[in-house]
Amino acid sequence: MNIVIVEDDAKIASFLSKGLKAEGYATLTISDGDEALNRVPAMGNDVDLVLLDLSLPGKDGKAVLTSWRARKFTRPVIILTARDDTSDKIEGLDSGANDYVTKPFSFAELLARIRAAIRGADQTSATRLQVLDLDLDLVTKVAWRGEERIDLAPKEWALLELFMRNPNQVLSRMQILNHVWDYSFDPGSNIVDVYVGYLRKKINAAGKVELLQTIRGAGYRFLPVQYQSAPSA
Repeated sequence: MNIVIVEDDAKIASFLSKGLKAEGYATLTISDGDEALNRVPAMGNDVDLVLLDLSLPGKDGKAVLTSWRARKFTRPVIILTARDDTSDKIEGLDSGANDYVTKPFSFAELLARIRAAIRGADQTSATRLQVLDLDLDLVTKVAWRGEERIDLAPKEWALLELFMRNPNQVLSRMQILNHVWDYSFDPGSNIVDVYVGYLRKKINAAGKVELLQTIRGAGYRFLPVQYQSAPSA
């Protein structure tokens, strides 16, 4: 999942980015309101959530958010700011924010608010994803293949979530890289292939049909061979 951090304080932006990446999110940091104004809406549904500071160089966060909503940018936005007056909170929420968090903040609480905002934006996801006999719990970040529990590292569950949200689609390495790592990651890296290999070993238990296919020259696909019907005895 992709989170855009619009924050001009380099230390706070770095803290947020490192913490979110450790939780399996991909991040992009923008430090200027004028840049965020057009860049974020252009990314459309490639953005899952935005963390937005109000005090920014160029256009302030409230003006940026008002413009996004007027342009039908509907992805969830959490305002993250030092302004803690009730009037500021009301203005922020009335401008279209999904939530309002004041600095200093608990990172654990922020993560919970992020999960809640993303769930609210996509009610179909609820807290679990299920495809055939594979079940992914988005809260505990644990997967199950039938009765077998599968423990996942943060990037592994982020990768599995991406595949399970896009069954039957061929995802290129660049698409996967942008969604699971971040927008500036070296495109020449083989990290995608390495982690797909890790994930394959974990979800393809003995006697189970393989859910991940390599599409030569194109990328990877989760499912087909006609919805992966179980092999006959």
